[in-house]
Amino acid sequence: MMKAKKIQAALWISLMGMALCFAQGKKSKGDVFFFQYEYQKAVTAYEADLAQGSLTEQQFLNLADAYFKTNNFKKASDAYLELFKKDTLLDGHRYNRMLQSLSKTADPERKQAFLTTMAAKFPKELMENMEFNEQMLAKASDGTELDYEIFNLSVNSPQTDFAPTFYKDKLLFSSGRIEGKGLRYAPGNEGYFNIYESTVQLDGQAGAAQPFKGVATSSYHKATPYYAQKLNSVFYVLSNTQNGELAFDPNGKNALAIGKQTMDGQFQLLLKDLSTSFYYPFYDETSGKLYFAADFEDGYGGTDIYYVHTNSGQVMSAPINLGPRINSPGNEVAPFIFENSFYFASDVFYGLGGMDIYKSNIGEGSELGIPINLGKEINTEYDDFGLVMRNEGEGLLGYFASNRPGGKGKDDLYGFKVDEKPGLKTLVFKGKVIKPYNENSIAKAAIRLLSKEGEMLAETYSDEEGNYRLEVPWEDGVVLEAVKERYSKFRKQFSEEELNGLENKSYNVGMSLYDDLVAEKEGQTVVKMDKFFFGNSATQLTPEIEAELDHVVAFIKAFPTAQLRIETYTDSRGGSSTNFRLTQDRSDAIKKYLVKKGVPSTSILYSIGYGEDKIMNNCTNGVFCIEALHKQNQRSLIVVLNDNVLFN
Repeated sequence: MMKAKKIQAALWISLMGMALCFAQGKKSKGDVFFFQYEYQKAVTAYEADLAQGSLTEQQFLNLADAYFKTNNFKKASDAYLELFKKDTLLDGHRYNRMLQSLSKTADPERKQAFLTTMAAKFPKELMENMEFNEQMLAKASDGTELDYEIFNLSVNSPQTDFAPTFYKDKLLFSSGRIEGKGLRYAPGNEGYFNIYESTVQLDGQAGAAQPFKGVATSSYHKATPYYAQKLNSVFYVLSNTQNGELAFDPNGKNALAIGKQTMDGQFQLLLKDLSTSFYYPFYDETSGKLYFAADFEDGYGGTDIYYVHTNSGQVMSAPINLGPRINSPGNEVAPFIFENSFYFASDVFYGLGGMDIYKSNIGEGSELGIPINLGKEINTEYDDFGLVMRNEGEGLLGYFASNRPGGKGKDDLYGFKVDEKPGLKTLVFKGKVIKPYNENSIAKAAIRLLSKEGEMLAETYSDEEGNYRLEVPWEDGVVLEAVKERYSKFRKQFSEEELNGLENKSYNVGMSLYDDLVAEKEGQTVVKMDKFFFGNSATQLTPEIEAELDHVVAFIKAFPTAQLRIETYTDSRGGSSTNFRLTQDRSDAIKKYLVKKGVPSTSILYSIGYGEDKIMNNCTNGVFCIEALHKQNQRSLIVVLNDNVLFN
């Protein structure tokens, strides 16, 4: 299978050869063929040595890789599994190839058994991505995918054509087509990659190709251009050279750098490392970030996607890995941002074939959501990568590369037209879990998303700052729940109209902590309120009293199973029977208000006036006291009767 990243294959393999062949004790003709990319010849030579029992473990790993490169996935999976049993040499990238091989041999039981064994060693994001994409692809099989018009471009050649990008009214792309007596390199007998331009026609087709004159000429690789309109500059990769000749690191490796050519202006070399290649630059004009792919040692598999901060394209930071939500044990390349969505290609094992194109929604703070496979038509069982698009008329016009059958060469350029932005629709809930009365964040709350029928769709926990995020295949109605011990339970049902209104917005979940809302008074647990006073001999509620009683309303809304007793007391002044009637009327007035505001009458078990029965100080009958001391005895309490069993 022709892999998407032709320009990096030689660099990866030469690096492996330098690092690993040094440790080999026995030479093999297979080694020579393998590191010259002649994989079928390597298979023949290695198999001959294997029959004689003379392969080292590293050479056996090379054989497994050669099987994979020549599409012999049954033998590749057997070889990788054999190495896995010995627990040697395999890294995340090889695990991905093994899972790809098992997928292509339709051996789901062996694949699942391996995943079960390795799940704890993979990042949790990888497993979440896999499960989510399996759901999405299954849901898409019911006919909900977009209707694409996909067409092969007439500009394609018998050689490799890939990495399209818009350039004003033209299309730039990379090609290995041979021009005159230009230099060639193995394998494939192609020319070094060069950048070409072609006019975009009204029907989306591309006119005749011409070498792009906007960048300096070179005898070696120039590829994967991206035109940044605001900077009027083209970012692209080029072979490292010195004095016009290829430049090599101490191990004999030639790598690719990233340069920026301002049209009719200056060239700048932005990222260069003789031992590391950079691929597929993309400049985001909104954030000033320059994205690219590279195979650094700190990555998650093969090539990962990174970005650097820039000042108008000038690099201002070290490379930052996008992390395991985007990067996998496979290869990730070709980043592209369009209308708040991040597109890229990956050959992660749970895709449809080789390279597939994925979309990740960009949230607040540039957070990237779960990458979603674009589904069939755009993606196939072959390599599909390097998508770009723009608004065109009432729909969208886009381009990508693929080595699917029916093309003119190895990788071909394809155009597509579609009414809506590609990508299966998802539902995203994100925001903070907070206490509604002070907006303090709540960590480790369980957040659940349920279908209208009550089926669990997704669950997560809020982080230390209270942040949460849930993403599921689109539903036309859901229920959001949040729970945590000694907190109120949150539950809200959303209609399809409400869900559409939430798109790209945050939704904060409010949960009240029981211990914040109650206090201990007079040996009882009571709803926390500021002290209030009725007028002299009055039973009417003032606005100030109602404002405090609203705390009780909020408490019952948060904890609806709480059972209450209203207690009202007065001071010793006045007759005893009069004080009993007064406090009873006041308790009844409180109950009437609470019920009116939505507290169920069944939640209020008792409404009692105690008169002057429980004097808090020495201000009893006949004792002179100042007004402040008498007021200490005037009080109303809302007692929580089932406090000791409320959370059992």
